[in-house]
Amino acid sequence: MEDLAKAEFLTDNEKRVVKFNQENDVCACYTVSFRSVSHRTKGVIALTAKAGMSHNEVEAVWAEHGNELMAVLNVMQMKLHTLRYSGARPLTKRQSEVLQWVGDGKTIQDIAILLDLIPATVEKYLRLAREALDVDTTAQALLKAAFSNQTFILDV
Repeated sequence: MEDLAKAEFLTDNEKRVVKFNQENDVCACYTVSFRSVSHRTKGVIALTAKAGMSHNEVEAVWAEHGNELMAVLNVMQMKLHTLRYSGARPLTKRQSEVLQWVGDGKTIQDIAILLDLIPATVEKYLRLAREALDVDTTAQALLKAAFSNQTFILDV
């Protein structure tokens, strides 16, 4: 069998995937991609067959169970989109709350009154939120926080 991991027509990333698959005896699989709310994020899952299964055997499994698998995968993908970000620097509850008020169109003065704070404290929370999210503007912070499920969170 030709060593695809060394094929000249593949990119370095593709070669790494082929090498990984060969090392793990993966010879047949399905890759499913999911629609995203953003062009900057992608969702993909690979369903790999048991070692030794042929592509025809995988096709037969997919023909019989593909609809059920897609239903489960779509539910899983929807659930993943609702999970709260748990990265290195998640927002504090107060930073998230202040960003939510910004998202609702409130000014710094409005937020200060609503949260019984002084405007400088509101500005501090916004600055800390921008730093935690590694962005330059409050608008970017609000967008990034929303995409990472750090704002408008339901307490359940």
